[in-house]
Amino acid sequence: MTEVKAYAANSATSGFAPSTIKRREPGAHDVEISIEFCGLCHSDVHSIRSEWGPAKYPLVPGHEIVGTVSRIGDAVEGFSVGQRVGVGCLVDSCRECDSCLEGFEQYCEGGNVGTYGVVDRRNGGAITQGGYSQGIVVDENYVLRIPDGMDPAAAAPLLCAGVTTYSPLSYLDVQEGDKVGVVGLGGLGHMAVKIAKALGATVTVFTTSPDKEVAAKDLGADAVVVSTDAAQMAAVKGSLNAILDTVAAVHDINAYLRTLARDGALIQLGLPPTDMPPVDPGLLIRKRLAYGGSVIGGIAETQEMLDFCAEHGIVSDIEMVTAADLDNAYDRMVAGDVRYRFVLDNSTI
Repeated sequence: MTEVKAYAANSATSGFAPSTIKRREPGAHDVEISIEFCGLCHSDVHSIRSEWGPAKYPLVPGHEIVGTVSRIGDAVEGFSVGQRVGVGCLVDSCRECDSCLEGFEQYCEGGNVGTYGVVDRRNGGAITQGGYSQGIVVDENYVLRIPDGMDPAAAAPLLCAGVTTYSPLSYLDVQEGDKVGVVGLGGLGHMAVKIAKALGATVTVFTTSPDKEVAAKDLGADAVVVSTDAAQMAAVKGSLNAILDTVAAVHDINAYLRTLARDGALIQLGLPPTDMPPVDPGLLIRKRLAYGGSVIGGIAETQEMLDFCAEHGIVSDIEMVTAADLDNAYDRMVAGDVRYRFVLDNSTI
């Protein structure tokens, strides 16, 4: 085992403190990564603060990891020392179920292994620890290639926010000429706008904040609708083919369903901490609408997303933070005070 420096939380209310964690020695199929940057995801806040159930402390979060390969196992193919790589939300899965065999490890029926906070069954039952650390060891099958020329810090959030929005757009086969709505303009929402535009869609952003209109259009949005304005919502009724709902707070989606055309779909990406208001089935039935959900993406799809983003010059809009400023960054995320993603400079750990 190798000890690396990290920043960990010891309880739901403790905040972060310097720590050390142990990483396994690379096995035959492992890649050891020296971490340069790690994105801060809102799910990190939920996890650290035990808002999605009791966390296993001490806990090092972080699943938007970019770094360079420092060592590889004897049987590793496709990666070399010094290469820039990434690790997203998954570090293992059962590898045997239909979902895994079809490249949808995020829906692993045997239980996938998250990058932090869960039991690593294949490696002694230890609790996985994430990217707010100096290094990590990951099986080669769950390591991504960061395309040459891509800003490594701004690429980090693509490993969660990027693929979380790319995956449903791909599943819905969004293409040139389609009309896509994006609910919310945070870390997920701003990536949804960029990716949908790159696919050739006309993009409408829904927001409760009128002052976000300029920012949304700067990102490429064609239109901005203030969702609390009944007249603006009525003006887009029945006009959209697909909607990505990125909001993680409790809200009523029925008004958004009314903006969909026949055969449209609303995909839920944000996960509120408590139950949402009920969906009116009449809205679904009358236009053959679909209401579904989606979570991250499989490993192959994540690589496809990275390559797509590199081709189209897409990265996340970020603000860099130091390890000492993690608690403040979390408070600012909860307050919505970030445009649009914090990224940890791991050299400050």
